[in-house]
Amino acid sequence: MEIENTIDVKALFNLTYGMYIVSTEWEGRKNGQIANSVMQVTATPNTVAVCLNKENLTWELLEKSGKFSVTVLEDEVPMTFIGNFGFKSGRDIDKFASCGWKSAPGGTPVVTDHALSWIEARVFNRIDVYTHSVFFGEVISSSCLKQGCPLTYANYHLVKKGKSPKSAPTYNLNAVK
Repeated sequence: MEIENTIDVKALFNLTYGMYIVSTEWEGRKNGQIANSVMQVTATPNTVAVCLNKENLTWELLEKSGKFSVTVLEDEVPMTFIGNFGFKSGRDIDKFASCGWKSAPGGTPVVTDHALSWIEARVFNRIDVYTHSVFFGEVISSSCLKQGCPLTYANYHLVKKGKSPKSAPTYNLNAVK
C-alpha cells in the first residue's frame, strides 16, 4: 500500500493536549491566556515549555518578565471561565478581576479557580516558530491544589464543543470539524 503525499489535518486531532492558563506579570500588569501547547521537557532539572502567539499580550509581557505560571484546569471548568482567558484580550479587560488568583513565590499570577495545580518557571530559552514562540522555563515552584481530572483538548472540543481562538496554533482546525 502506497501512502499519499497529502495532509489530512484531522490526523492532528489525535495528538493529546491539556488545557491550561499561562500567566505572567510585568511592572504590575498581569495577563493570562488559555493554552493547549504546554509540556514537561526534562526532569533534571524540571523544565516546561509553553507555546504562545507573538501577537498576544501574554507573549509581550512574558518576553519582558522572563517568567510564567501554568495553571492546570479541571475537567469541570465552565466554558464562560475558559472564554474569559481564551476569547478576550487583556488589552481590553483585567482577566484576573473575575477569578480567584494568588501570586506564586516568583511573583507570577496563578489562577486558583477551577485549578488542579500550578507550575511557575523562569525562562531560559525562546525559539520562534513562525507566528508563535516556544518559551522554555526551569520550574522554580509548583503546587497541587486538589484532586481531579485535568481538562484535555479532546474533551474541550467533544464535550464542551469549544473552538480555538484566531491566535491559537490549532485555529485552522475549527473549519475541519
